[in-house]
Amino acid sequence: MKNQLAILRNDPWLEPYAPAIEGRHQDVVRKMEELTQSTDGSLSRFANAYNYFGLHRNHKGEWIFREYAPNATGIWLIGTFTGWKDDERYRLRNIGEGTWEGIFPADFIHNGDLYKMRVEWEGGSGERIPAYATRVVQDPETHIFSAEVYEPEKPYEFKVRKFKPDTKPLLIYECHIGMAQQEESVGTYEEFRTKTLPRIAADGYNAIQIMAIQEHPYYGSFGYHVSSFYAASSRFGTPDDLKRLIDDAHERGIAVIMDIVHSHAVKNEVEGLGRLDGSYDLYFYGDNRREHPAWDSLCFDYGKNSVLHFLLSNCKYWLEEYKFDGFRFDGVTSMLYYNHGLGKAFGSYDDYYDGNEDTNALVYLTLANILIHEINPKAITIAEEMSGMPGLAVPFEEGGIGFDYRMAMGIPDYWIKMIKEKKDEDWHPTSIFWELTNRRADEKTVSYCESHDQALVGDKTIIFRLIDKEMYWHMMVGDNDGTVSRGMALHKMIRLVTLATINGGYLNFMGNEFGHPEWIDFPREGNGWSYKYARRQWDLVDREDLKYRFLNNFDNSMIELVSKQYDFQSLPVEKLWEKDDDQVLAFRRGDLIFVFNWSPTQSFNGYGFLAPAGEYETVLDSDSPLFGGYGFVDDSVHHFTTPDPLYSPSGKGWLKLYLPARTAQVLRMVRPKPGRRATTAKKATKSAATSKATEAKKATAAKKAVKTAKTTKTSRKDE
Repeated sequence: MKNQLAILRNDPWLEPYAPAIEGRHQDVVRKMEELTQSTDGSLSRFANAYNYFGLHRNHKGEWIFREYAPNATGIWLIGTFTGWKDDERYRLRNIGEGTWEGIFPADFIHNGDLYKMRVEWEGGSGERIPAYATRVVQDPETHIFSAEVYEPEKPYEFKVRKFKPDTKPLLIYECHIGMAQQEESVGTYEEFRTKTLPRIAADGYNAIQIMAIQEHPYYGSFGYHVSSFYAASSRFGTPDDLKRLIDDAHERGIAVIMDIVHSHAVKNEVEGLGRLDGSYDLYFYGDNRREHPAWDSLCFDYGKNSVLHFLLSNCKYWLEEYKFDGFRFDGVTSMLYYNHGLGKAFGSYDDYYDGNEDTNALVYLTLANILIHEINPKAITIAEEMSGMPGLAVPFEEGGIGFDYRMAMGIPDYWIKMIKEKKDEDWHPTSIFWELTNRRADEKTVSYCESHDQALVGDKTIIFRLIDKEMYWHMMVGDNDGTVSRGMALHKMIRLVTLATINGGYLNFMGNEFGHPEWIDFPREGNGWSYKYARRQWDLVDREDLKYRFLNNFDNSMIELVSKQYDFQSLPVEKLWEKDDDQVLAFRRGDLIFVFNWSPTQSFNGYGFLAPAGEYETVLDSDSPLFGGYGFVDDSVHHFTTPDPLYSPSGKGWLKLYLPARTAQVLRMVRPKPGRRATTAKKATKSAATSKATEAKKATAAKKAVKTAKTTKTSRKDE
């Protein structure tokens, strides 16, 4: 099947690795056939473990409980209904193939009851929380976790049954429920819904990416040491509270992406999956690969069908039960390689095909993407991956792993390096433009300046690196401190150039849009279990006497600018000018021209560069007083290109502007010069039509691929 996959046709440099790429593709086809042979080829019907395992009511109103524990010799349900002691009436029976089952009268278990399993195995026993528990709570005094029966009299009913995310472009606001509040405490789903969500909507973002949803014993893990994969964290409220939040977001036109952790699991045995049935390899590797060398956690064995059943069903559960619009998969690099990608530079294609790749993990991730898009074709999947493996965000039918986007993890690292290591005079436009646009043409990315990682204690946000301690003394309106002025100017420019060069989506972490000061530090013994830094100080941006609102105003304006340009992320990024000596960069997207003067000292009057001939108006100016600038540019002035006989035949002229030092401007074409062959608007329309045609072709190709794999896709009716 040489050169049959589009990924090989699109990138000739991958040709030497065709056997590996084609082999991975066939591995997925074979595994999908194996898993779906009893479901008429439907991966969605296979991924139903949560409807079988765990605690449910049957059609008679009785309680039925099942657990997969092949190493167990005996299992009892214990809880408030047994006085936390063994009761033969609550003993499970082994029904074969590693499954244990118990059927109990309706009055044996009640809403609000706490429970666990007591599991016996050869040589030992222990209390365990069921793997499929959908509600897990912690006792505030003993700090012990238990599963809880959650059966409200009136379950929450979604008002928005179907939702279509806006991805043209995708503008993500990354957030954490617990620290989204002003008070020094753990925030709730309801507080986030009523207080934070309106702010996000007002800021113009069309998606939120929520961290720490899956239950985790240690709050300070930021949600990345998961114990109960099917339980929404109870420290933030009830399952219905989370559903109400998601429903409200959808009513506001905001998609909700879950930060899902399938790369590893917490080591805890009492709260987590470690040794659930006494064995070491039920869900995880049983050899030296069991423990992650850097994260102090356990690594899933993706080669086991039972593990695939658990994880794939988990994806479906959050989509179906809570109506999440997709997932950001955490730690994908760690999953892809046997060495977890640690200590490897990935400098050439050889590094992606040298035998260090975990084929089982690659198969799982591909199946997860196929499943998610089978359930909801409009779902969003994002890979947190830093090695740059080709094909990660290429559709499966084209030879890829199937993610919609990959995180552009090199960009925040680049900005940190620039701020830490380069003098302002050495910020070269050629380097900036190359770094922000250096990506595979066939893969969409999510660009960002900084995420939660840069905000944690031990690191610094961009604004804190730029201004540092001066933030505590010189953020009052009217205080013209030079350090603050420089920091605010660069903060705006860095964000604008990062957003302006996207080819998929853009992400901002909660509070960074207005330059939230200080770091994130969760309560721990070292800080006296304080919540002082595990929160967001919204009052700073609300105060008229502080400069934070200027940064927020700018963020709002730039988000609004790209939001109004339909399919902005698909418009070609056309470089118009870059000159390192002057530190000036200019590029065009559609009718918009972005101009940056990175020089800390040099302003230019009548600085010219070639642009499409016509009339231009200023639509965004980082130096505007509205954004805390000095207002050196008269934004009401329209700019006309100057004809040049040499370039007139190609429809270009010289656009001459006043460029103050350390500022950015965005201009929009009002109308082209007479005689111009095609307007940008027409090109944009053509681009949109082409994009739709491409999507249609991909959909057809996907159907063919699924047919080849002997699958039958079931999809929801398009909204």
